[in-house]
Amino acid sequence: MAEPLPDWFYPPPRGWMAEDLDHLPPEAPRHLELVDGALIVMSPRTKFHMRVIDRLSRQLSAAAPDDVDVVREMTVTLARRTRPEPDIMVVRERPGEGMDRTTYWPAEVVLAVEVVSPDSEDRDRRVKPERYAEAGIPHFWRIENEDNHPVVHVYELDDTTGGYVPTAIERKRLRLMVPFDIDIELRDLVG
Repeated sequence: MAEPLPDWFYPPPRGWMAEDLDHLPPEAPRHLELVDGALIVMSPRTKFHMRVIDRLSRQLSAAAPDDVDVVREMTVTLARRTRPEPDIMVVRERPGEGMDRTTYWPAEVVLAVEVVSPDSEDRDRRVKPERYAEAGIPHFWRIENEDNHPVVHVYELDDTTGGYVPTAIERKRLRLMVPFDIDIELRDLVG
């Protein structure tokens, strides 16, 4: 017989709201996100996923201008019932500021990055990019695992359509001028 779910896991009568994630008990899983009112418990990360997030965060931090910061595994409040946790975000905030924050607003996010995992394929490929675009986040990257090598799908927000348009698919080297100058050897993210 399966263990019953803890009381905190059941939604409040009004349903889950973005601010509820800040009031969960300490025994709640560390990585939870809210997508369209559904509380999502994220599966354990693979080594590929962890390594790409860790090394890409460091590379982006090294390349970032002084007026932005790189954060990982924090949420962005897109709507009352939508507060996803991108793997990496570049935000309009100086490093060292906002140390007590738990979430960001879409207007503060320059880039959202998702590293696709087997349990999050549909959310990372379809649901989250659509929500990020609707919220006006100008840049989105989706990173796929192709035979243990990262492949970066680069998107920019098209102001005319309000959706993302693909601008590159990179397998060896990521060289971009937006959101700032970036030159990353992709094999360094896992090797």
